[in-house]
Amino acid sequence: MVRPYGIKGHKRKRREENYEKEEIEQVVEETAGTTEKSKTAAATPDEEKAGEVVHELAGIPIVPCDQSTKTGVIFILEKASLEVGKVGKAILTILDSPVNKSGRLRALYVRTDKGVLFEVKPHVRIPRTYKRFSGIMLQLLQKLSITAVGKREKLLRVIKGPVTQYLPINSQKIGFSHSSEKLVDMRDYVAAVNDDVNLVFVVGAMAHGKIDKEYVDDFISISDYPLSAAYCISRVCNAVEQKWKIV
Repeated sequence: MVRPYGIKGHKRKRREENYEKEEIEQVVEETAGTTEKSKTAAATPDEEKAGEVVHELAGIPIVPCDQSTKTGVIFILEKASLEVGKVGKAILTILDSPVNKSGRLRALYVRTDKGVLFEVKPHVRIPRTYKRFSGIMLQLLQKLSITAVGKREKLLRVIKGPVTQYLPINSQKIGFSHSSEKLVDMRDYVAAVNDDVNLVFVVGAMAHGKIDKEYVDDFISISDYPLSAAYCISRVCNAVEQKWKIV
């Protein structure tokens, strides 16, 4: 017996609404293996929406800064899970900070829990809803870069690791973990760093676990209590702003 047309159509719609998590996880795995399939995958509803908002990615006004004479800050978000919204909050905390708007943010790198490394330009305006953010991330992992509309500049791009090859020589790489035995006051810690040294902050963007200490120079804790990645970053930015008198 053939089912009524209305019931059949309803089930098809429900299937389309439940695509997000499976497709994001699949694309991450394909991109990590640099398979050809991920580069030629058909557009999904999220990817189409991402294409509609790419023009919104550029636009954060940043004060020009002479990078040859002034040191800056670099953030590395480690083990980020792109199928949850937490990494988006951490990225927004960095891009919205006065540190970035004053021109002192040198770079922002994100390495996913699948091992994919990508760069986010400091002036990018990241979508603030989970739906649009996940669409942008999906498009990035499929096409390996997102270019500003009408321009050749790549606002986000997947890059080859290790991340250390992109860091300046005169830099101090600082990792964070609640389990570290070195508890510090972030303002005092940053203030003690020489002014001619670039600060590289490595923050874990995962819900549980800790970052690897393989390439950090120092491993610290900044609170007696576990902190979210976004709140940890806000404390770091506040300390840097005080050091450089960014109001």
